[in-house]
Amino acid sequence: MVKLPAFTHLCVTFFLHIFATFMTVPVIVDITMLALCPGEFECSLAIFLTGFQQAIIGLGSLVMMPLIGNLSDKYGRKALLTVPVTLAIIPLAILAYSRSRNFFYAYYILKILTAMFCEGSVHCLSLAYVADNVPEGRRASAFGILSGIGSCAFVCGTLSTRFLSTASTFQVATAMAMLAAVYMRVFLPDSTVNDSLSTPIMSEGKLKGTVNQDEESDKKVQIFKTMPSIEDMLALLKTSLTFSQAAIVSFFGNLADVGLHASLLYYLKARFHFNKNQFADLMVITGVAGTVSQLLLMPILVPILGEEKLLAIGLFFNCAHMIVYSIAWSFWVPYAAAMFSLAYVFSQPCIRSIVSKQVGPCEQGKAQGFISGIGSFANVASPLVFSPLTALFLSDTAPFYFPGFSIMCVGFASMIAFVQSLMIRAVPPISSRRVGDLH
Repeated sequence: MVKLPAFTHLCVTFFLHIFATFMTVPVIVDITMLALCPGEFECSLAIFLTGFQQAIIGLGSLVMMPLIGNLSDKYGRKALLTVPVTLAIIPLAILAYSRSRNFFYAYYILKILTAMFCEGSVHCLSLAYVADNVPEGRRASAFGILSGIGSCAFVCGTLSTRFLSTASTFQVATAMAMLAAVYMRVFLPDSTVNDSLSTPIMSEGKLKGTVNQDEESDKKVQIFKTMPSIEDMLALLKTSLTFSQAAIVSFFGNLADVGLHASLLYYLKARFHFNKNQFADLMVITGVAGTVSQLLLMPILVPILGEEKLLAIGLFFNCAHMIVYSIAWSFWVPYAAAMFSLAYVFSQPCIRSIVSKQVGPCEQGKAQGFISGIGSFANVASPLVFSPLTALFLSDTAPFYFPGFSIMCVGFASMIAFVQSLMIRAVPPISSRRVGDLH
């Protein structure tokens, strides 16, 4: 195993982390409603608290993602990746111990605090790691493979939930999260672009107490300089029109995805009385279709169509499947809509590949962190808009009968991303130049 390529070790770490994260998703709705509205199929309080949680997490991630990306450019991907992979264990361990109301509230608070750092950072740093180690010509396929590994972990995690009790689900998830952290620290080598990239946050001199105060002060100043400024963000946007267009697509795409994630499960529970097993079945269909598409179809289609066209195709089907969800007239319609993941999974790897080719090799963390920050801003806005809308149209006080109206609105947000993606044109990559030289 020590002789395996770095990309393989990253994929194993990513698989274990995603497995642990998503195997609890089908269960958490039932736990939330049991703690807040026992015996009910509709719970506005649960929808509002879930939306509030996502908004606070998005606000924290908006600040943390660019900072994490910048720090990883200087101190290495592995050092920064260790923190979110480790923090993700804590909220899982709480519900593994007990799922009573008091422990649920403890989980709720700690989930917010840890997810401010963890939400999206593992994905962001993994993409930067891939960009460090994969040539530009193969990068889109590598991003697709990494996303396919994530989809495979999503399938395995949700499928295991189908056969485990609620208590066992969180216990297994905690064990898998711990295994991911240990495996990463033992096997994953750090990627290096230049000498400064592999500089550890805690140098050997500090550990031995031999560094003088002036050197410590200089290092603190260097760390402070990694804080992203408005000028840095504007410089990234000015690197190319393509980067700016990609940022807009990322915002509206994430606005739609987060809105769907916050609303869909509660909508299906109220509309068709779905439980954890049916949620798991739905997610397995989505994950299997996405895995097959990313691992088999995407490496074939990228050289033929290019990332820009494939991005537009993915966003079109993303919009279509949201609209189908919103007008579902029978319990089998959501299962049919889930098959659209064969195509809509193309969008995220393509947008990340387009972005990675617009910056230099020493700024992959900054670029990916900025795009993740844009997504986090959407995470703040989306629950504030769509969670109240979902609660309203699932209640008895809805202005008109359309339970899926909020999901229809989510589909319109995805349509804006699709229209913007049509304007992106393939341009020569500028990865041999530094963003700082363009500012």
